[in-house]
Amino acid sequence: MADEELVLLVRSHEAALLRLAYLLSRDSARAEDLVQDTLLRVLRRWRSAGAPDHAFAYARRVLINEFLAWRRLRSASELLGPVEDAKVPDHADQLADRELMWRLLGAVQPRARTVLILRYYEQLSDAEIAAMLGCRQATIRSISARALQALRAHPMLATVSEEA
Repeated sequence: MADEELVLLVRSHEAALLRLAYLLSRDSARAEDLVQDTLLRVLRRWRSAGAPDHAFAYARRVLINEFLAWRRLRSASELLGPVEDAKVPDHADQLADRELMWRLLGAVQPRARTVLILRYYEQLSDAEIAAMLGCRQATIRSISARALQALRAHPMLATVSEEA
């Protein structure tokens, strides 16, 4: 029964999980590994306790926990490399903006980046993010405010503002 429910989850939400994993990790191979690790953890949990009512929400939370655990093992100070699909020469300004945003997000702590992605990309409410990360809504607002302040004050952004 758990195996069939997992197959249904994968068929209906694999692309969304992979997209979220890529946004968090900024590496397509790492994103695939995160999704695979997530699905293994979900399957083990479902075999022992049964599938939760909201399977996709549960899988998304496991994915975020997997990402944060992986990031704790790595240096939080590394800057991310260039975007893989940024090879289209016709959209140079858009690509430069996207590259700058990825670099800026790469400079933010993993937990703060997770909050920003869940808020602005996944468009989740503070309550939903707080429930996923196991903290209070005020904490989410605080993390978000500090992360946005850090992004606005980042030297790379100041350089772009001076050039414009």
